[in-house]
Amino acid sequence: MLTGMGDTASDLAEAATGGDPATGLAAVAALRRLLEELEAAHVDEARARGWSWEAIAAALGVKRQTAHRKHAHRIVESAAGSRR
Repeated sequence: MLTGMGDTASDLAEAATGGDPATGLAAVAALRRLLEELEAAHVDEARARGWSWEAIAAALGVKRQTAHRKHAHRIVESAAGSRR
């Protein structure tokens, strides 16, 4: 079973394609969490480097409003926290 600790993306991908549904679904959930963390980190970095929401959205293959709605609140909260 997946531990969520120390599992690499390749380990998770392998588990996701295995025959056991419980292991496969756990791997899919872990990959989804990893994907969300990676996307957030790269969006944060892109914004810090001055990328527009349009450029970020184009890179992600989504509309500007979708990218902004998903990520802007976290960036605003992060900036507010760093001012304290």
